[in-house]
Amino acid sequence: MPKHGKKYLEALKLVDVTRRYPPKEAIALVKQFAHANFDESIDLHINLNIDPRQADQNVRGTVTLPHGTGRVPRVLVFAVGEAARIAEEAGADYVGVDEYIKQIESGWLEFDAAIAMADQMGKVGPLGRILGRRGLMPNPRTGTVVRNPEDLPAVIREIKAGRVEFRNDRTGNIHIQIGRKSFSDQQLLENLYVAVDAIARARPPAVKGQFFRSMTIAPTMGPGIPLDVATTLEEARAFVK
Repeated sequence: MPKHGKKYLEALKLVDVTRRYPPKEAIALVKQFAHANFDESIDLHINLNIDPRQADQNVRGTVTLPHGTGRVPRVLVFAVGEAARIAEEAGADYVGVDEYIKQIESGWLEFDAAIAMADQMGKVGPLGRILGRRGLMPNPRTGTVVRNPEDLPAVIREIKAGRVEFRNDRTGNIHIQIGRKSFSDQQLLENLYVAVDAIARARPPAVKGQFFRSMTIAPTMGPGIPLDVATTLEEARAFVK
């Protein structure tokens, strides 16, 4: 069992483990004991009633959080020629193909999102073994494989504005950042609602019965607070509608 520090244990005393908290109360509490001397991220952890071994039960998608995540992501675009010029003008942090493929194969991963022109996927595809498990691989389903260079600016803007990708891991959990300690309660609440609604909409048809088993929010250095699933879903649907 990992040993936790004094501040963590003090924060843990504030959490009633027998309760499932409504979103507003949980967010107020998580900010109360986010105690690190840096701007901690606030993360949402969801356990889904899926079998990750079944391809038709895997959950993946993107969501644009209304207040972003608290940092501007670094974007890599695999493109050449005119597409590369457009990507650079649109604000991409890194643009190129061969040189970045070599760097990634050597261990470089100093970016938060990757976009690829469709005509470069033949070269980029083998990077799946490196980028796939980190959620960085360009994929048509998430809009990060682009056919028309003129579409690049919109995709780059969305990612820079707070679009994040979510996908379940091998244990059926989804982890997604919904903001930082410095966000207001209302900003975190709205980001939470939008994230939960997006994941609910990504439910695979093959999943039967209850989709969400549990939801928890937690700061980087603090304990998790269990959310009341039914209340969270109801409030998220009402907010997004």
